[in-house]
Amino acid sequence: MACNHPNSFLDSIILDTLFQQPVWSLARGDAFKNKFISRILTALKILPVYRTSEGVENLSENYKTFDACISLFKQKGIVTIFSEGKCINEWHLRPLKKGTARLAIKAWEENVPLTVIPVGLNYSSFTKFCKNVFINFGKPIEKKDFNLNNTAGQLHLSFNDKLQAELKNLVYEIPKDDREKQSKLLSIKISFARRALLILPAAAGLLFHIPVYLPIKKFVWKRTRKNDHYDSIMTGVLLLTYPFYLLFITIAAFLIFNCWWILTLFIILPFTAWAYVQLKSQTVK
Repeated sequence: MACNHPNSFLDSIILDTLFQQPVWSLARGDAFKNKFISRILTALKILPVYRTSEGVENLSENYKTFDACISLFKQKGIVTIFSEGKCINEWHLRPLKKGTARLAIKAWEENVPLTVIPVGLNYSSFTKFCKNVFINFGKPIEKKDFNLNNTAGQLHLSFNDKLQAELKNLVYEIPKDDREKQSKLLSIKISFARRALLILPAAAGLLFHIPVYLPIKKFVWKRTRKNDHYDSIMTGVLLLTYPFYLLFITIAAFLIFNCWWILTLFIILPFTAWAYVQLKSQTVK
């Protein structure tokens, strides 16, 4: 899958959930400097790709990653590569790097029946916890679309031109301050009947979840406000901490009221949170 890259590692996580089989992904090489972290990332099926900015001496390591990807392709594996090369929170397709082209052409030259699927990811917001994600899949790109007898430079250029043209149809182009276009393309209308049914549980969801959400938001924002990783890190931290918060609330309520029906909070509280998300604004204000 050749994708745009608007929202850090959340892009990979969302795409992973669409497949039953494992999905490998490529990530910036400097995240692999620590050996312990490198082992964890590899266990999570993430491989390093080094850029010039991460040290010219590391560029040769990319050959190992490409060879690993070729091995995966031979086993009919799936690999996600972010063809823009860098994450930026925006509704805009940036020029593509050569990595996707080099990997695809290398596979085809080794007679691996690789299919490249263009994927456009579009988020209704990069800061709100309630958001919509529109995932658009494009026309597959295959070996037969190119003349492999051309020079490497010609092949890279023609591949990127084709991939760029496909992704342009999949990635929404929205100026940062164009709220009207954001709402038109990225919002989903909620019916009046649904709003009426959810308003009470939504109010309860707001009341019960503010104590855990606001401190985490403040903590994460302070450390990520100068980069484009806030949304992904916020999602990851909430994913890890919310079960403990839910357990704490349930145990506390059980000790106070001493009733077994209190255990239903494991279902009720997440439902109220979901209800609040359904009614909250979906785009940036």
